[in-house]
Amino acid sequence: WQKWDAEIKELNANQTTSVHSHNHISDWTAVERTGLTGMKNVRKNAEYDAEMPRLTAAANQALPSSVNWVTVTPAKVNPVQDQGQCGSCWAFSATASQESSLAISSGTLYKFSEQNYVSCSFLQGNLGCNGGMYGRAWNYAKTHPVMYETAYPYTSGTTMKSGSCTYDATQGHGGVSSFFSVGTDNTSIMTAIVQMPVSIAIEADTVYFQSYTSGVLTDAAACGTTLDHAVVAVGYGTDPSAGPYYIVRNSWSADWGDQGYVKLAQLPAPGMCGMNQDVMGVYATFQ
Repeated sequence: WQKWDAEIKELNANQTTSVHSHNHISDWTAVERTGLTGMKNVRKNAEYDAEMPRLTAAANQALPSSVNWVTVTPAKVNPVQDQGQCGSCWAFSATASQESSLAISSGTLYKFSEQNYVSCSFLQGNLGCNGGMYGRAWNYAKTHPVMYETAYPYTSGTTMKSGSCTYDATQGHGGVSSFFSVGTDNTSIMTAIVQMPVSIAIEADTVYFQSYTSGVLTDAAACGTTLDHAVVAVGYGTDPSAGPYYIVRNSWSADWGDQGYVKLAQLPAPGMCGMNQDVMGVYATFQ
């Protein structure tokens, strides 16, 4: 805690666009904080569609000045959750994007099970609490529609174990028809976000990121670009001082950051905290 306190004071003395403070992980050890991440950057492997479509921006297209799927009525984004000390960020990112995509297309916001992904998508290459990737999760949901959270509640955050798979196909509802990658330029990313929230990968193992409270993270060097955490970009906008930013939904509880969210500056690829490198969206279905 004392080490974090010193680093937070230094950050607040040097940063002009963001505020940093203590939170529920301030007294965690470095080993304990490794459970906050878990994204394995293994995307371009055989388990992905060989012809996975790629979304890029059209020439001279007009985009809204801002988008925020969190504030849309009726709701298109579920409340922020807490992955706990399990490297299951990939499952929370996959589920959140899937839920929002289906809510936008169907008008109904469902809550699907992260535990279903954590315990059951090993054959697709995920490793439960030891990490995974949102695209691998969606590959699982193509043939195994995900159960509701109420039917398959999340337990790995407290047990710190992936758990045995208890999937019941008769209760599987959250399907996936396809998913797509997004170009690394900001216009392409904003084009995707206009359609739906998208899953992104970032580096999240720094005090700069983990102590964020408000404002916009703009210091690329302080955040890094080594991808280790999966989150969801749910909107974008412009700050009068910090400039254009993305609104990002985390899975470290609503006690972290700005009620569970963080604003990342729009920078050229690889992007703030590396977020431009592996952006993906999903077309969800209801079974």
